[in-house]
Amino acid sequence: MLKALLRCALLSFALLPSMAAAAPIELKFSFFTSDRSNIYQDEIKPFVDAVNDEGKGLIEVKMYFSGAISAVQAQQPQLVADDTADMALVVPAQSPDRFGDSGVMEMPGMFRDAGEASLVFTRLIEAGALQGYADFFVIGACVSGPESIHSRIPIAVVEDLKGLTIRTNNKTEGAVLQKLGAIPVLLAINQATDAINRDKIDAATFPPWLLFEFGIGRVANNHFMLPLGGVPTALIMNRGKFASLPPAAQAIIRKYSGQWLAERCVAAMNTQDAEILEQMRADPKRKVVELSPTELESTQRVFASVVQDWAAMSPHNRELLTLVRSEIKTLRSSN
Repeated sequence: MLKALLRCALLSFALLPSMAAAAPIELKFSFFTSDRSNIYQDEIKPFVDAVNDEGKGLIEVKMYFSGAISAVQAQQPQLVADDTADMALVVPAQSPDRFGDSGVMEMPGMFRDAGEASLVFTRLIEAGALQGYADFFVIGACVSGPESIHSRIPIAVVEDLKGLTIRTNNKTEGAVLQKLGAIPVLLAINQATDAINRDKIDAATFPPWLLFEFGIGRVANNHFMLPLGGVPTALIMNRGKFASLPPAAQAIIRKYSGQWLAERCVAAMNTQDAEILEQMRADPKRKVVELSPTELESTQRVFASVVQDWAAMSPHNRELLTLVRSEIKTLRSSN
């Protein structure tokens, strides 16, 4: 009996490594809002579903929604850097000290559309041209379509912006609005609705596809379609964690990263932008104001001056701007 028990024990110990190996490697993804958000559905879910389907039994991306790890956007990069989370979506404008070069992707009037901006962003990161990203394995990089201004009070013309306190996503938007006479306030996207409700701000910048996601569409029914720059975002992974994965797992993550993810993100954003704009224009309770040709021409001059000011800040900024324009030229020549 004793020998039989010993044989069973030895067999159990022998099976332990294989049993452990059968469990997939869990990768923790920190996300500051819910699984119902368009940000998750458009930018994160395609990657998560593809990796989990192909990596079944090997790796599994586990989502931590609604700020379960942290709801603070500015904390997301550090969560990944210090291994608190393996992956996260980051908004570079919320961490300018770490991702300062991403300002070049916020420039208004530079890109034809979100697709062009996202491909340039992806290429610059892959080339190691932008500060901060070398610390991570970058899964995906995306830039939204132009943000516009949404308020409770009517805004009929550009001159109406003077004196208004407006939530902005980044310093570049702030520079544009300041030149137009507004008072910019840098706020995370999930703080804007509360700020309007408390009368701390008069308006907020959002792209159409996110208008109702964070409640702005419920409190603001005036929409001034000034085409500000897009908003860069990136999915990042702890570089050490990525390097520790088996080669097969690394290959799966790479397969669904980069241009693959950027193209899907942009397609979903463009579809929703068009649908929501159509709904806004059809809603008699909403006022959608498009800029006149004269206003568009004058704001383009303001945009150009903001780009020039940013480039004049340093030789490095000028080099980045030249690089971006070169990538744009390459993309357009191939179309």
